[in-house]
Amino acid sequence: MNDIYRTIAAPAVGLFKDKGSKFLAFAFPVENEAEIKEHIQNLKKEYFDARHHCYAYRIGLNGELWRANDDGEPSSTGGKPILGQLLSMELTNVLVVVVRYFGGIQLGVSGLINAYRSAAAAALAQAQIVEKVAKEILTLKFPYLEMNRIMKLVKEEGLETLSQHFDNECEITLAIPLSKKDRIAREFKF
Repeated sequence: MNDIYRTIAAPAVGLFKDKGSKFLAFAFPVENEAEIKEHIQNLKKEYFDARHHCYAYRIGLNGELWRANDDGEPSSTGGKPILGQLLSMELTNVLVVVVRYFGGIQLGVSGLINAYRSAAAAALAQAQIVEKVAKEILTLKFPYLEMNRIMKLVKEEGLETLSQHFDNECEITLAIPLSKKDRIAREFKF
């Protein structure tokens, strides 16, 4: 099982201009839909006078959760070209929003597709692309007498410890790479 995915390290911004229209593109690393909604709402507040806020995102190890939104532009002229950039760069856990200020001249369908695609590409070109390992968070509760066995497994497997509490009853929260999850679960006997 491959648990490595490509995403961006930090937010990035890009700009594309065509026939007086300005397309401001914003790329964000995201983990869930709540973050996505927050970024979109913040951009709509900040750029309240813009005509359109088109966006696309992909979430999940293989980008299984995705959406493209044209925000009033002709069908498939805003969101899909943005999504196409995420797909072509094989990125996931990324949101790209393109804010359009109308310049007074109609661009036509092909012009809009090109503009949204180019703006998204400009933002992603400014982003640092990184590879990450997909992990699942698991919390293990065990008696103190099992401490040595558990901690030995954590160390041997190089697991990331997020929190721990040791007493008569112990609890440890771990971030486990997806490729190791089943084997680790068998070892810990969840």
